[in-house]
Amino acid sequence: MGGVRTAGDLVAWMQFTRRMKIDTAKAFVADKLNLRVGELTDETVMARVRAEKGIGSVIPDHIEYTGIAAKTKIARLLDIRIRSVDLYEQHLSA
Repeated sequence: MGGVRTAGDLVAWMQFTRRMKIDTAKAFVADKLNLRVGELTDETVMARVRAEKGIGSVIPDHIEYTGIAAKTKIARLLDIRIRSVDLYEQHLSA
């Protein structure tokens, strides 16, 4: 997988946070994105999905989510905890 160019980073999050095997992680991410597993490696499809869902890309547009905003959306989309997002949200509520 190609990281932020495709869905590699999302699959990796599932492997790290939920200890999923790669095939299970790919299936989970594809389901969450309403895609087929094969589409996860298609840069064109993923560029559209990343823009629609605001989950960041390699070359962000001026209106695209980046940094902590993209990580927050990823955490919510995949229903996972990301420490930097938790810390940021704690800081905002303090």
